[in-house]
Amino acid sequence: MKDCFKHHPWHIIEEGFNPHHNKIAESVFSIGNGRMGQRANFEETYSGETLQGSYVAGVYYPDKTRVGWWKNGYPEYFAKVLNAPSWIGIRVTVAGQELDLAKCKVDQFKRVLDMQTGLLSRSFTATFPDGKQVQIESKRFCSMAKGELGAIRYSITPVNFSSPASILLDVDADVRNMDSNYDEKFWDEVHKHSVEGECIVTAQTKKTFFHVCTGIRYSIQEEGKETDIKVTTGLREKYASNSVELNLNQGKQLVIYKYAAVLSSENHPKEKIVDHCKSLLEDTMTTGFDQLYADHSKVWEHKWNECDITIDGDVAAQQGIRFNIFQLTQTYTGEDERLNIGPKGFTGEKYGGSTYWDTEAYCLPFYLGTSEQKVARNLLVYRYKHLARAIENAEKLGFKEGAALYPMVTINGEECHNEWEITFEEIHRNGAIAYAIFDYIRYTGDEEYLVDFGLEVLIGISRFWAQRINWSDDKKKFVMLGVTGPNEYENNVNNNWYTNYIATWTLNYTRQAINYVKSKNPEKYKSLSGRITFKEQEPLEWKKIAENMYFPEDKSRGVYLQQDGFLDKQLLTVKELRKEDRPLNQKWSWDRILRSCFIKQADVLQGLYFFEDHFDIDTIRRNFDFYEPMTVHESSLSPCVHSILAARLGYEEKAYEMYLRTARLDLDDYNNDTEDGCHITSMAGTWLSVIKGFAGLRVKDGELHLSPFIPKQWQSYSFRIEFRQRVLKIKVSRKGVEAILMEGESLSINLRGKSYTLTTNQVIEESL
Repeated sequence: MKDCFKHHPWHIIEEGFNPHHNKIAESVFSIGNGRMGQRANFEETYSGETLQGSYVAGVYYPDKTRVGWWKNGYPEYFAKVLNAPSWIGIRVTVAGQELDLAKCKVDQFKRVLDMQTGLLSRSFTATFPDGKQVQIESKRFCSMAKGELGAIRYSITPVNFSSPASILLDVDADVRNMDSNYDEKFWDEVHKHSVEGECIVTAQTKKTFFHVCTGIRYSIQEEGKETDIKVTTGLREKYASNSVELNLNQGKQLVIYKYAAVLSSENHPKEKIVDHCKSLLEDTMTTGFDQLYADHSKVWEHKWNECDITIDGDVAAQQGIRFNIFQLTQTYTGEDERLNIGPKGFTGEKYGGSTYWDTEAYCLPFYLGTSEQKVARNLLVYRYKHLARAIENAEKLGFKEGAALYPMVTINGEECHNEWEITFEEIHRNGAIAYAIFDYIRYTGDEEYLVDFGLEVLIGISRFWAQRINWSDDKKKFVMLGVTGPNEYENNVNNNWYTNYIATWTLNYTRQAINYVKSKNPEKYKSLSGRITFKEQEPLEWKKIAENMYFPEDKSRGVYLQQDGFLDKQLLTVKELRKEDRPLNQKWSWDRILRSCFIKQADVLQGLYFFEDHFDIDTIRRNFDFYEPMTVHESSLSPCVHSILAARLGYEEKAYEMYLRTARLDLDDYNNDTEDGCHITSMAGTWLSVIKGFAGLRVKDGELHLSPFIPKQWQSYSFRIEFRQRVLKIKVSRKGVEAILMEGESLSINLRGKSYTLTTNQVIEESL
């Protein structure tokens, strides 16, 4: 765990420049707006440790799979989130010396991310080798009001000299992905031009042929007035620039305003994309930096009104939750149903793809509770539109008759992950999608979703489960062989409890959904049945499987076993590990990890979290007490589940410990991997830890239930929640809990076991 950033309720603050932490900071200070985003790379040249990264939503490259031994069913490519053309460059040269923080003496360095307004700021004093000293201040944002715009205000103040200088402003599409399988560059040039005051480059992705047009315009002022400049235009392959020569005058601030338009062929006709870019840049120059920032800030104000969680008395916890909410909000806005939530968002290129099971298992509840209903619905419609590809994915592995296996990693619905234990075995992702349909309907009451979309998805998934199991004559039960559960520190196991359980639940839920749709809309049911060749005996087969599924269990301990043979392992606790052995995935061989009892993330406990109403409290407690001491939490998805279950069990200190771990996972670099990018999808788990953990929010029989407690480190906490076209404000303090219905019709809620009917603006209070 590192302590790189100061604690502040609204800001992430880095004071002093540590080049060895720079890639961590680049991830943490990333900015975006749902359409595009970028790591917090420096505008000026930097020759030190850095991971350059600009990204455009929905644009990807199918990088040819690289494996040592090809297996049938392997995806032919791995979909890469592309490092896109960069527009931030402002290269400063004074007396032949380039401003480079790896080569200059750096003092008074400060980097700040203002999460309240989505503004990235940086200031420092740099001393060149010849002693000349400059003060630099930069401010940058990706506009939340206009998703294709970005802006920079970059000021240079010469401290102890006057001198001619040159400033290079560019668009650079000659970029590469650090994770390219064959060191290939993924962009071809389509168009470029450079005239005084404007540069535009249009680049096309190889194979997928997306066009991205990136253009810049700028103005330069000294003491608030336009300054005399001499401009030289420059062009080379996939690159356009303006080189500006001017004079720097001692003590006088020179300000560069650089504006960027980033347009994708996903949203513009290719033949008109350059014209649209020019028009947008012209409007942006007219609007100016201050007004663009004001419009951007106003959107953030609205967003925070919807989803903020306030915590009094614990700045580290407050900063953590807001950082997580900020990153989630700037990654996915819900305005485009073609997009989804990548595990690194706009903060890094690791993992590739844009959709994992994380969306359904962790992110969906966040958007259910903080956004209008259509946002969460769009996430489910996204999967519905990929159902045909899910069926194709299953066919490649030998399944038939409409069985659907959703991909572990995808952008377009096709599986593109190429690690065999993930691609072929981590099939529990199917269950998460089925559970998300149930969770969405339970929360919103939108049962029409089953009729229009959900049932067809559930049938495809259930057909897969029915073909994936086999009958064991030895056990006289149905079994599931050769899988990997959520705990990826155990591969190719038999009868993973969580996978077997969620498969069984899916089969039962699909049968219920069939009966509902059949009675609610028999015409649509008949039409669907004919289109997918649904046979009436299929649910009977599913019922037989569900009633006869095998679940490994240790009856003497009263716990469910992660899989067959788990008790053959040497059962140790994390406390018995040496500090130098952590994290295991960076210190131990894979063979050693797989033979150990140590758990990367919640597995059995993931099932108990999803289906807690299926188990009594003593069963949950026994399993938690057995597995949690063996869990190293080296998956970002693990701590939040433990926090929620610990809160349910009354383990308040453990709940707080796990909350802080998930909330500050990237800020404190718990797992030594933040430099690759932040863990965006797991950030939804931080929100869950507060709402489902500390506040105890559940939906039972259509009614909202709250059973809150307050960590001893806090004085109070409050949040806003959307539920079935109503908006509630909940505040929990030492005195008790207060609930207010802020918008919508009257609502029945259950507060600490007591039922109330709330009308608009009515306040109810209950002591803790």
